[in-house]
Amino acid sequence: MSDAPESDRSFRHLHVATTAEGVCTITLDRPEKLNAVNPRLADELPEALQQAAHDDAVRVVVITGAGRGFCAGLDLAEPVSLTGGSRAGRLDPLYWVGKWVLALASCEKPVIAAVNGSAAGAGFGLALACDLRIVAAGARMTAGYVRRGLSPDAGVTWFLPRLIGHGRAAEVLLTGRDIESAEAMSIGLASRVVPDADVVSAAQALATQLAAGPPVALALTKRLLFESASAGLEAQLRSELSHIKTCFGTADVREAMAAFMEKRAPVFRGV
Repeated sequence: MSDAPESDRSFRHLHVATTAEGVCTITLDRPEKLNAVNPRLADELPEALQQAAHDDAVRVVVITGAGRGFCAGLDLAEPVSLTGGSRAGRLDPLYWVGKWVLALASCEKPVIAAVNGSAAGAGFGLALACDLRIVAAGARMTAGYVRRGLSPDAGVTWFLPRLIGHGRAAEVLLTGRDIESAEAMSIGLASRVVPDADVVSAAQALATQLAAGPPVALALTKRLLFESASAGLEAQLRSELSHIKTCFGTADVREAMAAFMEKRAPVFRGV
């Protein structure tokens, strides 16, 4: 992986950098607040994800937090309204928190969370909505809503049961307890647990590995995984066949076959 980013954009509360290998790292940048969500950050993250999703130079996205935290959820000192001040805001059935999750769900590139510290509330939901989670040994995750008299949001009740099962998800959400990194690994929330100092570099190394893969096949694999949550078996089989036919029509498959015969690593171009 290159040491210097090929491109580097800064938002007010995000830092976005893309390497020559196609790894886009989005860093939530409110370290003094453990990257808690305020109105500006609520708007900036979906914008950054949409830009990455539509940029062919980006093949994999890494999301992490600056400083000691991943994302501590809603900033209670500077809260984002759930109802909105305008008529459009009051009538929006998703508003900012739903748009966060849908921005991730609609990004058909692998998204890796580098959970470097506390991931709570909407920050927990952000980590769950990523495809893979590399978790620092000292990090902890919690829904925590019930501690504040709240029910969950940010897709937590959709992703958590699918990741760890209904019964375990119910226990985690109803108690509002913390999940330490070792437990996150044992119950399937963490893809890998690494030393605190290595969490971002480990996520970026994995991202670089994935970025060398076939972009079309990765996108369609993500699409199939997402569809499988609600599709019946026959519908899923039809989707699988349709998507693999699309893959067979790409130059990347021809390159993979040639590389296999020539005993070399394939070079995928996303065409």
